[in-house]
Order: sequence, then structure tokens, then C-alpha cells
Amino acid sequence: LSVEESALSPDVCLIAPPTPYNPASGQPLTAPRAVPADARCPVCGMYPARSPNWAAQVIFSNGDAQFFDSPLSLFRYLQDLGRYTRGHSADEIVARYVTDADSGRWISADSALYVHGSSVMGPMRTTNLPAFAEATAAQRFAGTHGGVALRAADISHDLLARLGGETVHRH
Repeated sequence: LSVEESALSPDVCLIAPPTPYNPASGQPLTAPRAVPADARCPVCGMYPARSPNWAAQVIFSNGDAQFFDSPLSLFRYLQDLGRYTRGHSADEIVARYVTDADSGRWISADSALYVHGSSVMGPMRTTNLPAFAEATAAQRFAGTHGGVALRAADISHDLLARLGGETVHRH
């Protein structure tokens, strides 16, 4: 492709490889990990370490970790994993984590509550799904910034499409 063609092509994309597990770390294989400074979000290409209050991650059965800039990117990834990661499948995921917007700690993505429709913008300066470990914290946030609290099971393909649609590139 010429420079002009590549600047306009929706097919140019970034492959963000998973970060391998380091057994020397002393961490259990399924434990949440600090986001490496050079890790890229496989959905949007951002550096999740630059927005630690929004970061998310999945861990595969072999210990590989994939990091995301936000819960929204995590859910987009989970709905079409094969599009974003080669060599792994959804049934290999052994843990999913999001950052608790209240405490900044890693929490299970499956048990978190997510606020949809708030006025708070995520790391890409668009609507997102801030995550909370406690229902009272999610309700307090929604009371201040608008929105409603949802469980992970309530985050559908349709909701994700309304929150920013599909990304344009294809792997």
C-alpha cells in the first residue's frame, strides 16, 4: 500500500500479543497482574498502563494475560475473541479482572457491577462502563454521574454496539 492508501485503509490494524506468564514472579497463575507499560489493548491499540483506573485483563489457562484499556474493550474482546487474539479461545480463559473504580483494586469482572449511561468518559474520551465491587458504590456513582448499574450478564452485544459500535478493522 502507498502512504496515501494506508492512511485511508480501514484494514490496517495492530496485533497486540498476550503477555506470557512468568513463573518466577511467585504469583499464582490466575492472579491479577500489574499492567506492563508496553502492553497494548488488542481491541483499540491503547496502552492500558496509561489509564490504570480503567484497566482490565483476562488470563488464559497457560498463564498468558491480555490487557485492556477499559471494561468496554474487555467486553468487546469477549464477544469476538477470535478476531483479536490468535491461538487462544474463550474456553481457555480462567480469570477476568477489571479495576474497581472506587478503590483502584483488581476485582472479578464476572461479579463486578458496571454503570452504563454515566456522564464520565473512559480513556478514549467516550462513554464506558466503570466497574465497581460493591452495589452501594455503583449506586452512589450513578446517583452523582447518572446511569444505571448492570451485572456482567446484562451487558449484551446490542448494548456494546450502542456504546460505540464495532471497530472498523478486521484481522
